[in-house]
Order: sequence, then structure tokens, then C-alpha cells
Amino acid sequence: MTRTAAEQLTSGQVLFAPAPCFLARRSFSGRPEQVGTARRWLARLLEGMAEAGDAVLACSELAANAITHSRSGLPGGAFTVRVAIDGDAIRIEVGDQGGPWSCGRRGPGGEADDAGQSGRGLTIVTAVARSWGTTGDELGRTVWCEIGVE
Repeated sequence: MTRTAAEQLTSGQVLFAPAPCFLARRSFSGRPEQVGTARRWLARLLEGMAEAGDAVLACSELAANAITHSRSGLPGGAFTVRVAIDGDAIRIEVGDQGGPWSCGRRGPGGEADDAGQSGRGLTIVTAVARSWGTTGDELGRTVWCEIGVE
């Protein structure tokens, strides 16, 4: 007889979610044109999947954030993309090289650049992913998202 997770927890048994099994991992130079390279790489990996477009869009936004808001965008910087397909989800992780997380670009006078296209990446990720989050600190962060697979 199989017990539910709630029954297992109340019996004192500890449950752990299995770690995702990564299909692929690749590092990219922290230059803006490498976001497109990462996007094309992921599109080839997920070719034929209905959810590929959403996954590629999310990856693009997370990679752009890595080079915009972390040390990954400095000369010699890099970011890493990992992708896993686990049952009902495509999990995308983008690891950066940490640093103080800047909250947006500033104009020449120090004012926030609200008129540009900056600041919408995580809103887009929220729209296409069923969940997302971040781990790490100033030494390095990983931002991940999961795209549901039907």
C-alpha cells in the first residue's frame, strides 16, 4: 500500500524531492551576443517540444539578467545554462558570477532608466513559467524556472 506524502510526513518519515537530472550544461561568455547563442543552443536541444518557445524565452531573459546584473557581464565574465526535463517540467537554470545585484540601469544623471526595455525580464519569466526562484549570494547566483510540460 502506497502512502501519501502527508501520511509519510505525519509518520515522521522525511521526504526529499529528487534533484533534477540535467540533460545538458553549457557555459557562455558574458557578452550580450552570447544571450542569442544560448537561446539557439537551447532551441536545438528542445526542438519538437511544444513548450520549447516558452523555455527559450525564459532562458533568454535569465541569461540577459546574468550579464546585466552580475559580475558575469564584466570583461572575462561568463554565465552557465543548465537544462533538465523531469516528467512534467523543463527546468532551466542560469548561473552567474555573483556580485552586488544591481536593480536596474541608470541614466547618465543617475536616474532610473524606466523608459527603456530594462526591468521586464522576471515579469516575462513569471508569465511563461509555473515557478521560478533564485539561490546563492554575492559569490554566485543561480536563477531557475520551470516550464510545465503537457
